Amino acid sequence: MTTIVPDTVVEPSGAPGRVHGGRPPAADTGRPEHERTVTPRSMGGVSDFPGPDDPSGNPFQGMPIFGDLARMFQQQGAMSWDAARQFALSIATGGTSEANVDPVERIKLEQLARVAELHVAKATGLDPAPAGHGLSIVPVNRTIWTQKTLDAYRPLFEVLADSLARADAGEEDPADPADPMGFMAPLLKMIGPMMLGLTAGSMVGHLAQRSFGQYDLPIPRPPGDELLLIVPNLVEFEREWSLPADDLRLWVCLHEVTHHAVLGVPHVRARMDDLLRRYLDGFEGDPGRLESELGNVEALDLSGPEAFQELLGNPEVVLGAIQSPQQKELLPQLEALVCVIVGYVDHVMDQLGNGLLSGYPMITEAVRRRRVEAASSDRFVERLFGLELTQAAYDRGSAFIAGVVERAGDAGLARLWHGDRELPTPAEVDAPGLWLARIDLPDLD
Repeated sequence: MTTIVPDTVVEPSGAPGRVHGGRPPAADTGRPEHERTVTPRSMGGVSDFPGPDDPSGNPFQGMPIFGDLARMFQQQGAMSWDAARQFALSIATGGTSEANVDPVERIKLEQLARVAELHVAKATGLDPAPAGHGLSIVPVNRTIWTQKTLDAYRPLFEVLADSLARADAGEEDPADPADPMGFMAPLLKMIGPMMLGLTAGSMVGHLAQRSFGQYDLPIPRPPGDELLLIVPNLVEFEREWSLPADDLRLWVCLHEVTHHAVLGVPHVRARMDDLLRRYLDGFEGDPGRLESELGNVEALDLSGPEAFQELLGNPEVVLGAIQSPQQKELLPQLEALVCVIVGYVDHVMDQLGNGLLSGYPMITEAVRRRRVEAASSDRFVERLFGLELTQAAYDRGSAFIAGVVERAGDAGLARLWHGDRELPTPAEVDAPGLWLARIDLPDLD
């Protein structure tokens, strides 16, 4: 856990400064009491000390904590990564330490990974190790998965942070002198990066509690051929549904390797990454939303965490952002690509799983029900990234794949990943015949 050590503030007199919250330094005997002066500090409208004619009625004037908070918030940049990491780990592990993965699990998964790699390569014609380093499946606990996932998603969160910062910079409404809480507005504005960090941490922490691997959401990760599987989640799911352990692990290996092969296709990866970045970059600011909700905090039932969790479960509230017209225009393209990817993966899984796993139908049904029953906290990241993987999305993707196979067989389906031109449009996802007709036309570019 990161320990934050407060900076020492040196007073103008040259004497050692006081660390707020600690004991005052020894008296400066070199100067008379009346000659020792302290310059009032001010930051972004939050001042430690009132001026002599201060008419604001601010009951917190003269309390150094608000100046200290202001400095801390301004030093954290567009997003507080310390807050994200600590909050994510706390949620992922429940605040308890985790044991390392049993070496027996490592050996077992390495063997199953080889089986999955060979069968996926044969069924898809794609390279399961697109980075060229050789595929490696690494069993981890929730702590390791959380740390690596925060690092992997960091570029996307930074795009979001920059987008919100730009929107916030355009909203410079002066505080209303008649508003008794107006003096809090600058501080609430500075809380934004902290809330974004907590939001990122909450998202990744909840994913760590439920995910089997790294492709429960089809989000490309930094180039590499290392796949992470969360062993504690596999064990819990296996016991909850009374599933055969080896069958479940091979099922997950097939799922992860197939996703990795598809998202490793350069133009597929580039298209997904571009759509995600453009979507996250398109939020419009609504900075007063968080302030308004926090101002109504007394209306919440604070006897339990549910009310606060509900507040944090709404991206528009937490981030002070609203979906822009540009995002609404972009969303069908993102949804179409996601539907095709998950539909294709399910198709490959059905092809391979029924021949390799005696418990394949039972495991697939258990996973399907798990998808449908996901809590709102687990859907937060999907809503924020524009990746709402509802059952309807899976059904839409499966219908497209089935329509292509029915008309053109597996050879026609293999053309899906030939190039960027072959990726279907939103309209074609709902009409696979149109897609097949278009890709048969000569390329005029």
